[in-house]
Amino acid sequence: MALQKTEWTRTPLILSFPDNPKFNETYGFAGNSGHVNLEGQLMRSPRSTARTVYIFMHPTSVLHLLPMPVALADAGLDVLCAASRYPRNDAALIQEKVAIDLGKWIDYARGELGYDKVVLLGWSGGGSLSLFYQAQAETPTITHTPAGDPVDLVNAGLQPADGVIFIAAHLSRAETLTEWLDPSVIDELDPDNRDPEFDIYSPDCSNQPPYSAEFVARFRDAQRARNRKITAWAVDMLATLRAKGTAEQERAFIVHRTMCDVRWFDPAVDPSDRRVGWSYMGDPIAVNVGPVGLARYTTLRSWLSQWSYDKSNAKGPLNAAKIHNSPVLLIENTADEAVPSTHNPAIFAALATPDKEYLRLEGATHYYLGQPELLARCIHAVIDWSRRKDLLAQ
Repeated sequence: MALQKTEWTRTPLILSFPDNPKFNETYGFAGNSGHVNLEGQLMRSPRSTARTVYIFMHPTSVLHLLPMPVALADAGLDVLCAASRYPRNDAALIQEKVAIDLGKWIDYARGELGYDKVVLLGWSGGGSLSLFYQAQAETPTITHTPAGDPVDLVNAGLQPADGVIFIAAHLSRAETLTEWLDPSVIDELDPDNRDPEFDIYSPDCSNQPPYSAEFVARFRDAQRARNRKITAWAVDMLATLRAKGTAEQERAFIVHRTMCDVRWFDPAVDPSDRRVGWSYMGDPIAVNVGPVGLARYTTLRSWLSQWSYDKSNAKGPLNAAKIHNSPVLLIENTADEAVPSTHNPAIFAALATPDKEYLRLEGATHYYLGQPELLARCIHAVIDWSRRKDLLAQ
């Protein structure tokens, strides 16, 4: 299933809009200029007459070099890879502000760029963001972040996209992190102080694969308990800082050991085609203690907004249940090293819209590395669905 390659170019884009928060969490000039400055890339053929654009946005990544948007551009589609105000740094990221950024890009695509139709393509961490945005665009409800700071999505003028595509995407940052938190950590300030019962990466742990259902249940309970313990501390610390009334309005902290999951080494826990003993970032035992794990460096407000299991507004099923009017295509990669096999069915079941379709790509991995045929099948599915839903305007 080969794709005919289209020649296309990259056009750098800059989108700027005023913003004067009471508390600033962005770095450098942008945080002091009274404006938010967003960067993006429009990937399209110079001869394109397309009236539809596919927008990729991830809360913190820039996606313009990844296989999926490049393959869409190769197939002749117009693609906008849009960055939030937190590119490559999620230490202080606020999900509600990312939704505002995405809304500004959608307005820009329809206004400045002149597209008639906008399709959100939520890949990986962009999937739950797309659901969060579309839910708030259809029926806005949020006026404050989980930390209590004002961020008015009700009056932000968020306009719904014309369709949403959910590919190789997990439930949400909060839910995925919780399923990967190392529950053996007893003391957040001393990661070497661990409960041996849950220290599954230690050869001395009495619980080794295959794990019993009873142990898996207790392991999951302990993961949620750790997330809630950090959340309670963050809430209390914010209250303490506010009560002091000093210049210290925020506090950074480290979350140790965030890539520990029974499913990595016991395929019976979450059966799929993924490689056993491996994660999308490599050896999970090494990633668990490395510098690039999820939520490794964060702040009080950011933890509550994007990582808290109970307080984050951006949880996938929660927002899928609020989408009633939009067509949605969900594509599951069955060998995905980053997305557990339980996540996509949970999103699909939660979607309130009757206009929803589900496709499983057998053997496809998260990045489609070395899998050009499977990547081509994915692109063909996107194009076919778009045509059937009258979303490919010319």
